[in-house]
Amino acid sequence: MDKIPRYNVVHKLRKRNLLIAINCLAGLSIFFFGYDQGMMSGVNNAKDYYTIMGFGHQGPDGAPVITDSLLQGGIVSVYYLGTLVGALVGGIVGDKYGRIKAIAFGSVWAILGASLQASAQNHVWMICARLINGWGTGILNAIVPVYATETADHTSRGQFVAIEFTLNIFGVVVAYWLEYGCSFYKGGESSFVWRFPVAFQLFLLLGLLIGCWAFPESPRYLTKVGRGDEARYILGRLRGEDGDDAGKADAEYEDIRNIVELEKETASEQHYYKMLFGIGSGKLHTGRRVQLVIWLQIMQEWIGIAGVTIYSPTIFRIAGIANKDVQWIAGLNTITYMLSTLICVFTLDRIGRRWTLYWGSVGQGITLFLAGGLSKLAKDSGNTTAGNGAVAMVFLFTMIFGATWLTVPWLYPAEIFPLNIRTKGNAWGVVGWSIGNGWLTLLCPVMFSAISEYTLFIFAACNIITIPMVWALYPETNQRTLEEMNLLFASDSPWVWDAESNYRRLVEENPGLVKAARRGSSVVGGDVEGQLRQTAAGERKWSLATDGQRRASQANTEMAEHVSDKSGKEV
Repeated sequence: MDKIPRYNVVHKLRKRNLLIAINCLAGLSIFFFGYDQGMMSGVNNAKDYYTIMGFGHQGPDGAPVITDSLLQGGIVSVYYLGTLVGALVGGIVGDKYGRIKAIAFGSVWAILGASLQASAQNHVWMICARLINGWGTGILNAIVPVYATETADHTSRGQFVAIEFTLNIFGVVVAYWLEYGCSFYKGGESSFVWRFPVAFQLFLLLGLLIGCWAFPESPRYLTKVGRGDEARYILGRLRGEDGDDAGKADAEYEDIRNIVELEKETASEQHYYKMLFGIGSGKLHTGRRVQLVIWLQIMQEWIGIAGVTIYSPTIFRIAGIANKDVQWIAGLNTITYMLSTLICVFTLDRIGRRWTLYWGSVGQGITLFLAGGLSKLAKDSGNTTAGNGAVAMVFLFTMIFGATWLTVPWLYPAEIFPLNIRTKGNAWGVVGWSIGNGWLTLLCPVMFSAISEYTLFIFAACNIITIPMVWALYPETNQRTLEEMNLLFASDSPWVWDAESNYRRLVEENPGLVKAARRGSSVVGGDVEGQLRQTAAGERKWSLATDGQRRASQANTEMAEHVSDKSGKEV
């Protein structure tokens, strides 16, 4: 394939080895994301930092005394404004210029932001730097999960993304312990204590910027823009061409091409404003999908991970843990948090997205109720046993979150949107995450100051709310191809039971639409290529367009009509 540079890894690796390489690239970006998130907790405690920024000073016991909590919180939370805007920009860039170019674009902005942060001389400088760094991170977060899901096979898509989020928490762990080690340099008085951890992310971003050019573009993006030869070649390298793998790449390519043809009817309508309200999307129901991913990401924050992270040092002190030991106990919690994400790697594609969220919500709700109650008991009575119980609940909560709710809200948006707007759709998920995080970053200190450990009960109640929310509104995407999602969300009803019923009906009426790529599961034996070449006789066509968008010759029916695609197979 002469159109793809010779240095591209797609020429040297194939099948699982190629998927692992792509996952490493995506993992590097997600690792940076985790590191960037975890970095500020240590930076905020550096004496030189809070003195230069002007929001605090060192107290008699050596602990920071914050005199302007609004400024401190503002410096942190402005990053999420950057990620919000950056995600929307990234969605446009990714859909127009491709996933690889968008990754490079995001890396450049993040490098600029990190450089400015590491050299900041006052709070205005730092705020601008955080905004730019957030911009770059938002672009990467909008693109990378999509790139990973579009190259992975539908049977292991969740596993690959779950591995990436193990690396995400590994980034948090590295940030924590790097800052913990730097805090001892020259008694914690030097600017090196915070400037080096901030600058460290430059190594990650430079590696991402340079390395991304050696990786193949998403075959789904290439098909969408008419570069079918390259798409087919990359799919052949990803899925294999020999033995039992023969025909898989052809089948998947035909499925992608069929969906591209169907989605062209609504491609011109899919701008951010129209996506948000589903204007002109017809049976795509993009407005519903946008609302689902925004609220899933918001609830990911409101189920308590941000609050527990903030309040855990206080719980540790209530349990009688000395101030000098609180830091390494909190660091130990980040390690168990990271290890717990491995559970999701092995369960997500087996039990599905919905059941992963169910058991996570139940477990997290119970641990938060217990953590709040035990903290209250320990604080009122001085009972260190109750305090130790609260510490155990903090560890258990973060472990359950790492095994469940950490990954699914990032995977789901990358799965459910149509190909022609997939990165824009995933960008809406990042918008939801930015809103949830930014909101809580400002509110958590106020809530814990006003009602202390009772805040944990609010988060526990949010976990309870998510159970009926997921049950009623979020269809299962596990073991379904990306091309099947349009069928899954075709129902005019928002309820899961109606969506599943309508999905089964559409699959029965359109057996040739997206079944080819599922040869290993739904197509048992037979001549797949022959099925792809079959004519439209006796089959029905499902339309994505609204009534006003359909051709005059199609105006008398709603969804089922006989129309053949360019390959002669009815779609």
